[in-house]
Amino acid sequence: MLRRPTIKDIARRAGVSESAVSFALNGRPGVSAVTRERIRRVADQLGWLPSAAARALSGEGSATVGLVLARPARTLGVESFFLQLVSGVQEALALRRLGLLFQVVEDVDAECAAYRRWWAEHRVDGLLVVDPREDDPRPALLAELGLPAVIVGAPGAGAVPPGAAISCVRADDAAAMASVVGHLHGLGHRRVAHIAGLPGLAHTRRRVASLRAEADRRGLREVTSVTTDYSDAQGAEATRRLLANERPPTAIVYDNDVMAVAGLAVAAERGVSVPAELSIVAWDDSTLCRNTHPALTALTRDTAAFGRHAAEELIALLDGGPARWVEDAAPRLMARESTAAPPRSRARLS
Repeated sequence: MLRRPTIKDIARRAGVSESAVSFALNGRPGVSAVTRERIRRVADQLGWLPSAAARALSGEGSATVGLVLARPARTLGVESFFLQLVSGVQEALALRRLGLLFQVVEDVDAECAAYRRWWAEHRVDGLLVVDPREDDPRPALLAELGLPAVIVGAPGAGAVPPGAAISCVRADDAAAMASVVGHLHGLGHRRVAHIAGLPGLAHTRRRVASLRAEADRRGLREVTSVTTDYSDAQGAEATRRLLANERPPTAIVYDNDVMAVAGLAVAAERGVSVPAELSIVAWDDSTLCRNTHPALTALTRDTAAFGRHAAEELIALLDGGPARWVEDAAPRLMARESTAAPPRSRARLS
């Protein structure tokens, strides 16, 4: 079989109910000796092994949840989002004595290879999948392997095969971007740039699309997005290019806190005053955003709670619950000292 055999597979092959299979394999009364032996023989033929999750629930072992990050490793050390996300995941797993198997790889192909290896070795019982992508191969692979999973974020339309044990926990990126554009438009900004993350990520495309839609709705004609690898180096370089334009933006939105702080440093390097000449918004709030000068306007949310909710949904799947699509709290804008009216609007107001 291309996936792990399940109790349902054994029941179908043996011609008995799933509850009879459960009784037989767990050594519980309720089936005859002959039926118990037939069920065990079919289980052996199919290569069935009890999952670590089942062993954990029976007190015989501990289950393990897998998490693979396909990001450049150099970008993870200073970005707070994943640290907070994992802390929330671990908080939920610890309550059920579940372990976390964590790996960083270079790309999605390596991530898929890790999933296949873990499945073949019975290393994990479920997966947390981050960074949904356009044309994402991972949901179909996980459905084929029969591994329960929770996608953290919204996958592309049709990415999750029908009937797969795959839940999704997402927040509304489009609404969050709309709130940022509304804030900047209300201050008088008409030239807005967006320094985004990796171009293949579904949430990057949603944020870019939301920015353009809001710009069109509000009649903003000088709006642009550029993609990066989320690192401070690329965030700084993108800022330099934008500020060197003949008509530079009066506001820049960064897709994480690290790039926003790097952009603030570039502005200082070029003698551009924040917020008098340039407004800055960070997508993810953090200690960095709160302790710069000026403090950065940012989209804030409880990222640890987001991770905890994703882990709780995976635990529910491991307990036999249905796959669900869960809408988590959307990030909300926290206005601080890094955003203000652009120079020309400020002159009109005075």
